[in-house]
Amino acid sequence: MIRKRSLIRRGAAVAAAGTAALVLAACGGSGGSGDSATGHNGHAATSASASASASASASQGQHNTADTAFAQGMVPHHRQAVEMAGLVPSRTKSAEVKKLAEQIKKAQDPEIKTLSGWLTSWGEKVPAEGAMDHSAHGTGGMMTAAEMDKLEKASGKAFDIAFMEMMIKHHEGAVAMAKAEKTEGAFPDAKKMADAVITSQTAEIQKMNELLGKS
Repeated sequence: MIRKRSLIRRGAAVAAAGTAALVLAACGGSGGSGDSATGHNGHAATSASASASASASASQGQHNTADTAFAQGMVPHHRQAVEMAGLVPSRTKSAEVKKLAEQIKKAQDPEIKTLSGWLTSWGEKVPAEGAMDHSAHGTGGMMTAAEMDKLEKASGKAFDIAFMEMMIKHHEGAVAMAKAEKTEGAFPDAKKMADAVITSQTAEIQKMNELLGKS
């Protein structure tokens, strides 16, 4: 009697094992004939998850020293360009120079806010407002105090020429900074901004050279 029960239990265990094997075989079969349906979907889900995680990490501030230098250098650089553009309406009669100044302000004002936001989120120092980082003048195409003074005192055609010559130099400095960021930076959005700076400011340099040729 005991032996009979033992045989029954063993038979049930074998049957259960057989059923499990069939289930596994069925799963494996669907994976084999439709790998893209099962195995690849599972892989895609994992990849998507990893990608989302990487994006989240990047947005939280994966950056390097080149990104910090780019942002800290570009904030005062942009501020000075906006300050220079602000002198235009009261000093020029040229519609083209006015349009150029508006274009510069429209592009660079929002970028100052974005760059400052990145620095804050990274726990890095945002260059002081108002001081205009006079220590940086003369570098990266930045105007010196004497050059800014000369620009403020000019008007008419003399102002237009001075403004465009100085802004060309200023833009060339920004393009060089942006190229360095593209080569050495790590933060995706900063590299994207660097691309935009290179494209827009190179086009503006070309436009100003054309206008100077007409002067």
